[in-house]
Amino acid sequence: MRYKSTRGGVSGLSFEEAVMMGLASDGGLLIPEKIPLLNEKDLKHLFELPYTRLAYEIINRYQDGIPSNDLMAIIQKSYAKYDTVNMIPVRKAAGMRIAELYHGPTYSFKDVALQFLGNLFEYILTKKGQKLNILGATSGDTGSAAIYGVKGRKNINVFMLYPANRVSHVQEMQMTTTESPNVFCLEIGGNFDNCQDLVKSTFNDLEFKEELNLGAVNSINWARILAQTVYYFWIYFKTVHRVGDEINIIVPTGNFGNVFAGYLARKMGLPIAKLMIATNRNNILTRTVKFGDYSIERVHPTISPAMDIQIASNFERYLYYLYGGDCEKVTDAMELLRVEKEIDIRGHLLGQLQRDFIAGEASDDDMKDTIRKVFAQSDYMIDPHTACGVYVANQMDIVADNTVCLSTAHPAKFPDVIHEVLGVWPEIPDGLRDLEERQKVSYKIMPELQDLKSFISQHAK
Repeated sequence: MRYKSTRGGVSGLSFEEAVMMGLASDGGLLIPEKIPLLNEKDLKHLFELPYTRLAYEIINRYQDGIPSNDLMAIIQKSYAKYDTVNMIPVRKAAGMRIAELYHGPTYSFKDVALQFLGNLFEYILTKKGQKLNILGATSGDTGSAAIYGVKGRKNINVFMLYPANRVSHVQEMQMTTTESPNVFCLEIGGNFDNCQDLVKSTFNDLEFKEELNLGAVNSINWARILAQTVYYFWIYFKTVHRVGDEINIIVPTGNFGNVFAGYLARKMGLPIAKLMIATNRNNILTRTVKFGDYSIERVHPTISPAMDIQIASNFERYLYYLYGGDCEKVTDAMELLRVEKEIDIRGHLLGQLQRDFIAGEASDDDMKDTIRKVFAQSDYMIDPHTACGVYVANQMDIVADNTVCLSTAHPAKFPDVIHEVLGVWPEIPDGLRDLEERQKVSYKIMPELQDLKSFISQHAK
């Protein structure tokens, strides 16, 4: 399998090259030159596989450079801390199904991809005899999941940017209390989009990127999208009675990576009828799907901070397919976004977008009310991001046995919200109980490119 850039400047990359490059040299995102298709026979073969074997069968279709035994070993190591027989429970609650994606070491859906990516990085670096400086930005859960994927590894440093005072206290403590010498957490004065812009600008300085061998763990890294695609197949098989039945999936999302993984799974042949986007007040994706209005507005802090985003990085990957693979149109659109802060999607393109997705949004009050109702009706506790998805499913009137909401974080990561709404504290899992006893280590810098580059240069080893 070969990889290319959404903007046409890079092509013919191997899977390992695509993983290590993350962001293409022309600023575009990497995508496979073709998408493998699965027929009904293929899906029936995958139906009852344990998660590790399912992950192997999907991921191996996108690469041809890693020997089979090595790839399987990477996958098994990545999910050794999970109960892989029931790795992602799909439960009935709130009149639909809830897929609990958060049973990893940091209690976030992002562990599924970032445990794999950390081990994949280590495998490639060991083979090449190289070291890597990982640079990423987080609006909440990416940071801790990425850090837990690579902490303590001798050949990797990780520099994680997060917006000061705009992630939950639990999320911040998870990132900043690892006591690992290869972990550097940077509090940025500003919002998540400022953090993400700094990361992209740093990667676009090709000389600096090559000098320090920078790599990406955000969902701009193709391997992370690929690892997330696997659980759409798992969820499908845990929901349907027979292969060929259709399901609806609703995805709370801000950066478009998680829902793009679902889009990819559907293009591979997975029978997903409706793929729904749920956003909070930062509703750029909802406005885009409903009206073709991809325009950047001010970021508003909410109780679902992982979705407090206005620039959805992975939307560029979708634009490539929306524009029929025309890299020049993608390049023009991204330049228009940079200059005019908007992309206008009208006419037949909007029609195609609305065939691919439906979307809705929830306010903080909507999410709180949904947490309360789900707990009262089903004796089941959900976090604010999951509540956003459940609320939108109800607004769309598609609550049904074949509708699955992705639950992206353990409710204990947002204890203050849960206590405010329900009057009880969520049960704290073992991995979160001693956070307050650990020493916080973070570094504060302003959202200036030169400040970030100077910090990385000073601390990279």
